[in-house]
Amino acid sequence: MFKRKPRSYLQSLGDLVYPRGGWLRAGRYMIYRLRRLPDPADRIARGVGVGVFVCWTPLFGLHFVLAALLAWVVRGNYLAAILATFVGNPVTFPLIASMSLRIGNRFLDLPMQDVKLAYVFDAFAKATHDIGHNTLSIFTHHTAEWAGLALFMDRVFLPYLVGGLLPGFATAMVAFGLSKPILTTYQKQRVKRIRKKYEKRMAEHAAQQARGEDGR
Repeated sequence: MFKRKPRSYLQSLGDLVYPRGGWLRAGRYMIYRLRRLPDPADRIARGVGVGVFVCWTPLFGLHFVLAALLAWVVRGNYLAAILATFVGNPVTFPLIASMSLRIGNRFLDLPMQDVKLAYVFDAFAKATHDIGHNTLSIFTHHTAEWAGLALFMDRVFLPYLVGGLLPGFATAMVAFGLSKPILTTYQKQRVKRIRKKYEKRMAEHAAQQARGEDGR
């Protein structure tokens, strides 16, 4: 009767879209975890920068893996990188997708278009379906169709990837530049608090010993 009821897959998936307690609480929890990480501030800040950069890539479903890989490359904190990927969420993705596609279309000299987040996710869903269908066609009688996937790569994925590099790098540097001094200050203050508690405890212990010796 005291066991917690296991959460369903749909409930867990729903938390990724809108976590329990809201995104404000989730952001506060992320900041709390970052401050408590047992690593130098520079390594944690590098992980944060990497995680923010990954949010600008169109590799949905692989953000955690990519963040951990890039954290290893730059010698950043893995958990900080994974936590920072939550900067990309349903609240920020419309801005990220729109800006990435606009910049990508301009760089690639493609027609400018106002793309909504629903269209982006729908395009990725159809592309994933086409990949699965074409893979299964190898073992079945179905015919593989690559025209839709090729159009997706040219009009959505490639512009998104190219357009996200510049703002991704810029926001990553801002995240690194802001988080490093904040984490450094917090870690120094935490060391001071721990040292004060230790000194207070030692002083109380010495006072108890002195009272014991006086009572003999």
